[in-house]
Order: sequence, then structure tokens, then C-alpha cells
Amino acid sequence: MSGGDGIIEPVRLTGFPEIKEAFLTDSLQATFILAPMAMKLREEGHGIKIVYLGHRDGTTMMVGKDSDIHEIEDLTRPHFVGGKKVKRRIAIPSRLSNQFLILFKAFRERKMEIDDVIFEDVKPPDMPLKLKQGHVDAIIAGEPLMAQTEVAGFGRVLFMTKHVWPEFISCVLAVKDSTIRTRRPEVQRLVDGIARSGMWLDQDKDEPGGHNHRMQASRFMSKHYDPELLAYVLSKPPDRVKYTNLNVRREDFDNIRKYFLLAAPYMNASDRFKGTVDFDDYCDPSFVPEGRVLEPYRWEMKK
Repeated sequence: MSGGDGIIEPVRLTGFPEIKEAFLTDSLQATFILAPMAMKLREEGHGIKIVYLGHRDGTTMMVGKDSDIHEIEDLTRPHFVGGKKVKRRIAIPSRLSNQFLILFKAFRERKMEIDDVIFEDVKPPDMPLKLKQGHVDAIIAGEPLMAQTEVAGFGRVLFMTKHVWPEFISCVLAVKDSTIRTRRPEVQRLVDGIARSGMWLDQDKDEPGGHNHRMQASRFMSKHYDPELLAYVLSKPPDRVKYTNLNVRREDFDNIRKYFLLAAPYMNASDRFKGTVDFDDYCDPSFVPEGRVLEPYRWEMKK
């Protein structure tokens, strides 16, 4: 958890299976992870707690720019290739992902059948190429990877999460029980730092001609990501990803739990959530209790 002069040593991993493995082998003591995966790990007896959220919304479903898919219902409408009826192929991170639950909820509300499409588990960084080459009809994952297809000119937004699951929780900050128990002040500093950074990012988000902080953030992260891509994701539209209102709330997780249980029959047996644990088992909201006031960081990038 620590390294250099600070208390945190960031580690970049590109796939959630790798994150899960690193977390369980104690290579990581805290990680951003998909909410259903964290809940499932707790149900399996692993000592972790969700202490904060990563951001809200921030997931987009993309189709090809010239695709005949223009609304969610088109995903299951009759589709013919060479005179043969075929099912649409959708790339998802995994059936243990929030993205699968988003689609399950969207299909259920529209009385669409999950079995009328084919889901492929694909690492999010590999999704844009899959879409470009026509191996799948649609892709869904967290940003900025989805916007990459739009910026490159071959992808088109089918929907953003705010259209089907407002205030959607994309990923969560999970911390090992042992770390919370033995290093709580450091965990508190980590949560406070993420919270205050998010407040700074969203501070001018809705001002006319604003989101200057978001543009600064995109330049600050230029060593790791394409700054133009980040600027696009953070501003078109500004609420594509939100970094405030990230407290751990029971109602949010009860909603995830509801769809996780409903989707269980469509998952592999090893991935199915049985509902033997609930909010108090996999969440610890005590790091940002209701009523606690934090101030955004005061920082401006030097020109």
C-alpha cells in the first residue's frame, strides 16, 4: 500500500481477473474493483469491505458508426447475415461485471430476452479493436475505452448509463479487512484524498464554459493516457462520468443486489450470487459518514 514518500503506491492492472488475483494474494491491500465482484468475493469468505465509490456513471455502450442498431431493442430484433438469422454479439468485461447487470436491467425493463444475444467476455482494452473489426456488434465497459471508438471515428454511443440506470455505481474502492483493522488512519487518508480529488474535479463541471479542472486533470494524466481522449470523456457531456456523491449507501447496493440475484440463472455456477451476505457484510460506510463535510483540494496546474 505504500511506496516512495507517500503512503500509496499505485499499481496499474488492465483486467479485473488480474486485479482479483493480486488482491487475494495480498499483492494489493486496496483496489478499485467492480461492485458485483467485490460482493461475490465477500460471499466466498474473503475478508474485504467496500469503503468508497470510484465514480458514478462512466459506462457507455458503443456500436459501429454505421450500425443498424439505433436503440436498445434493436439488439434482439431479427438480424440477418447472408440470408441467415443470427444473434447479435455483445462484448462485456464478464458476467460478474456491473455492465452485465446494466444490460440485464435494461433488457428486463423492455421485456427483452437475454438469451436472444450472445455475450463474449472480453478485456475492456481489447474491445475497441473487436468492434472495429466487426467481431462483435456492441461493446460495453468503463470509460475512457468506449469513447476511444467515438474519437477514432468508428464508434457511436448507443446509450450511457444515465439513460438506463441513473447514478449507476461503476467501480468501488475495496480494502482488505486486515488493512482496515491495522492501518485505519491510512485508509482514511486514502478515502479522503479520493473524495477531495473528486470534489475538485466536479467543482466547475456545470459552469457555462467551465470544467477547467477536468481539462487540467486530462493534461496531468498525459503520461498514462491520451490527454485529448480524457478531455473528451470528461466534457462530452460533462456528466458522462461523475466524481461526487460517492458515499457508500445501502439503497445503491440493495439495487445492485436485486439485479445480481435476478441475473444469477444466466451466469456460470461459480459466478452466481446466492445472497447469503448483504450490505453490512460487504460495505463499511464509516469512512465518510452522513453529515461529514470535506473540502475540495485547492490546486491549479501551473501554465
